[in-house]
Amino acid sequence: MTDAIIEFISNHGYWAIAVLMFAENVFPPLPSEMIMPFAGFVAARGELSAAGVVTAGVAGSLAGGLPWFFLARRWGAERLKRLADRHGRWLTVSRAELERAERWFQHHGVGVLVLGRLVPGVRTLVAVPAGLAGMSLRSFVVWSSLGSLLWTGLLTAAGFLLEDRYEEVVGVLDPAAKIVLASIVVAYVVRVARGRRNR
Repeated sequence: MTDAIIEFISNHGYWAIAVLMFAENVFPPLPSEMIMPFAGFVAARGELSAAGVVTAGVAGSLAGGLPWFFLARRWGAERLKRLADRHGRWLTVSRAELERAERWFQHHGVGVLVLGRLVPGVRTLVAVPAGLAGMSLRSFVVWSSLGSLLWTGLLTAAGFLLEDRYEEVVGVLDPAAKIVLASIVVAYVVRVARGRRNR
């Protein structure tokens, strides 16, 4: 599986990284922990530049957060929560998660946009309270980009520095990647089934 991800990035370059990171923020089929280090591997081989890899990762991550930001700003809290009540099982977001994100933003402000990007499962939702709070697009872009830069930079550097131990690292990560992906699929199916039963 890891070879497939690396081959996809090698074949399609920066666009592949941006698309994968965008998808992770809209609907997480693959976590960034499985995307950016492998992009770092590709950069270490000289096929891509490290700066370009990080830039593509930040761009994809930011683009993935914008739909949530604009949706929250346009619809408002209650309408968005009703959407979560009706379709949250498909969107992988619940009313409780939206309310939790609101509370985090109220207590920590823009820090949530920066540090929240480092937390799996949270990085998607941090755009919602920013939109609900009426944050300007410029501020959202700046702070989200900073958080994404920190995270994608760290992951890319890890992949870049471990390139010499590629075979050893892939031998460990490939089974782990399959387990992570299977866990995501199972969790999603269970969530959908529970949502349908609750309704």
